[in-house]
Order: sequence, then structure tokens, then C-alpha cells
Amino acid sequence: MNKYLDISAEVSEALASGKPVVALESTIISHGMPYPKNVETALEVEKIIRENGAVPATIAIIGGRLKAGLSAEEIEYFGKKGAEIAKASRRDLPVLIARGQDGACTVTTTMMIAHMAGISVFATGGIGGVHRGAETTMDISADLEELGQTPVMVICAGAKSILDLGLTLEYLETKGVPVIGYGTEELPAFYTRKSGFGVDYRLDTPKELAAAFHAKQEMGLKGGMLVANPIPEEYAMDADTINKAIDQAVAESREQGIHGKATTPFLLARVKDLTGGDSLESNIQLVFNNARVAAKTAVELAGMK
Repeated sequence: MNKYLDISAEVSEALASGKPVVALESTIISHGMPYPKNVETALEVEKIIRENGAVPATIAIIGGRLKAGLSAEEIEYFGKKGAEIAKASRRDLPVLIARGQDGACTVTTTMMIAHMAGISVFATGGIGGVHRGAETTMDISADLEELGQTPVMVICAGAKSILDLGLTLEYLETKGVPVIGYGTEELPAFYTRKSGFGVDYRLDTPKELAAAFHAKQEMGLKGGMLVANPIPEEYAMDADTINKAIDQAVAESREQGIHGKATTPFLLARVKDLTGGDSLESNIQLVFNNARVAAKTAVELAGMK
């Protein structure tokens, strides 16, 4: 086992006995929502995973240690510190570990640490991707590179609609990452169920998802699998409303010279403000929905090993 990795007793026992485990990221706690909503949401997601037969493993970096499975107290700590905690992608890990600092795990680092711990299924909100204007800025999320090399199934509500979704799909295709629509043939766009872009395959049950990922593992193929699970209809936002807010937020970010890892938190916060908070509620509900699907898929996958 990696000497920098601490696996909680609950998660360790589950892995040792072949029980289903679902990884969860910590950036959504520190950077995704205000306190105390962030802590309430994180604890509710863990509860949903347990109710659906799996063990939750929220992943973070605390005091220079990679953590797979946080206590309620550690989640509270993350929620209160919020954006004071460094947002940690692959490039940040060596320095954070060497300095003994905290780090909030993105999709990238959650995949990395989950794989180190032996966890194959990960539920999140939405992945990063190719940013609008990337043909000149080269602003492309490390999430896509990680999906191309780390064997973890990522269940999300598609790529965040602040991105260039067409280029994001092209990048994933180049990296050999299967994009699966859960009950849909169209890539969901985070806040909305439709984007106008198709997925590679449609699968309709957790058993089908597990079987596809199990086959990938059995063949020894590198890289992950992306499962795009549409936001529930009742929580989906009006496409015109959300797109107008996104366009304005993107324009403001360019005017203010915001780039790199600060881009996504800025855009999501502005979209929340511009939609009167409606986007935050949609964000929370889609995470809950992804957690349910991930837990059921992890249960099916555990039965195949």
C-alpha cells in the first residue's frame, strides 16, 4: 500500500471483505458550496450510499496524508475551512504531501487515491473538460487525462455546461475513454438533461454498467469509464436560463483575467448568483442522484469479483 495513504477502518474492512465501496471527492465540500450546506450535503451523500448497500469513502488530503474515508468531524473541518484549503490536482500532490498540508481532491486526485486504495467506483457532480476558447488558451482539465489512464468508473451528470462539450467528447475519444449514457443516448449537460451531443453507448441498469466496467478490467485495459447520468427531470434547469447565466459568467471571467484552477469555482459561483441560487439546488440533487446509481453499480460490481 502507498505509504502516504490512510484508509479509514470502515473502508478498509469493506475492501478486505469484498464489500462495495464508492469514492467521493472533497472539492465539492471545500469549494463547491457554502458552509454549512456543504457539510450537510456531504453527509447526506454518504447516507444515500449506505442506504443503497455500499460504503462511502470521501477522499481528501489532511496534514499531508492521503485519506480514503473521512470521519464526520473531518468533513466538518473541511466544510468550515472551505476555500482556504488548496484545490489539489495531480501536479499539486508532491508539494502538499511534502509540506504536510491539506488538499481538496478534484476528480483527478479522487480517481488517483481511489485507485491506490482499491476502489473502482466514484460518484461526483460533473467532470472538468475542455474550456471554452481552449483552442487559444489550452485550458483543458486534468480530469480528462486521468480518465485516460486510471481505471476508475466515474459516475457524473456529464461535463459541466460551462465547458465546450463537443471538444470535451473529442478529447475523451482520443484518450479511449468510453462515454456511457445512463438511460440516455445524449450527453447530459450538468444542470440540464440534454446537450445536443451523443454518447458512445446507452446502458440502462447498474448491472449493465458493472458488467461493462468488469469486462474492461478483466481485459487489462488502462483508463477509466465515464457514466453520464442525467439530472432528475424535476430538478433540471431551463436550458435558456442556465446558458444565458453561463455566457455572462464566462464573459466576466475573461474580463477579470481569471484562469487555471480558479476558473471553475468562479464560474459556478457566478452562475449560482445569476440564477438566484437555483443552480445550487440542482447541483445538490444531481449529486444525490449520482450517488444512488454509483452505490447500486458498486454492489453489482462487487458480486462479479
